Amino acid sequence: MSFLIPAAYADAAAPAVGPAGTGFEWIFLVGFLVIFYLMIWRPQAKRAKQQKNLLGNLQKGDEVVTNGGIAGKIVKVADDFVVLEVSDNVELKFQKGAVAATLPKGTLKAI
Repeated sequence: MSFLIPAAYADAAAPAVGPAGTGFEWIFLVGFLVIFYLMIWRPQAKRAKQQKNLLGNLQKGDEVVTNGGIAGKIVKVADDFVVLEVSDNVELKFQKGAVAATLPKGTLKAI
């Protein structure tokens, strides 16, 4: 069976070669990190900062939309929760983190 597999012999005369292309590999690594920062990390951090500012500036009377698509007017703001008036005499309690966006004043009456 050894006639199907050729024998591999080490070449004793081959010179020892150091690591080749280490500078080129570093360029790819740095380029990858820059692309990762610009396309993933920076926009994510910017969005998190905007969401934190949005939740910190909520106050009574603001018109908001939740992540579930429920639109309402803020009646009460607590530390972790907000109470939304979605219709006459209908109030729902949500976590602040569920608020997705604020609406311009008068949007709910126009709907």
